[in-house]
Amino acid sequence: MKKSRIYYFLIFLCTILLGILSRKIFFIPLWIGDSLYAIMIYFLVRIFFPTRKAFIIALFSLLLCYCIEFLQLYEAEWIVELRKTLFGRYVLGQGFLWSDILAYTFGIIFIFLIEKFTLKYKIHETGFRFK
Repeated sequence: MKKSRIYYFLIFLCTILLGILSRKIFFIPLWIGDSLYAIMIYFLVRIFFPTRKAFIIALFSLLLCYCIEFLQLYEAEWIVELRKTLFGRYVLGQGFLWSDILAYTFGIIFIFLIEKFTLKYKIHETGFRFK
């Protein structure tokens, strides 16, 4: 189980790097970065629950992404100040957009399908176990 957590952590870090790069390259659409954010959340949840079924992880991750997006509608002074920081901007976002909800949904469905149907067989051969 420890190896799978390390594996998920490495993918988590790579996803963060790709997400940051997607915001720096002008021709990459913004929704790609939002989808990568959802994928990052998926792998973050996977780090804590490596043996849970992929569907449960996907559902929880999507719910978490939706909650963070809807939290952007809350505009108390303290959270507005927090969003002005680099960490707050990356984690909490700037403003609510329905397009972000669609991008999160796409990202979670994409990584769920990848994990369920593609990585399942490759990882299983190396000793990691996907459900």
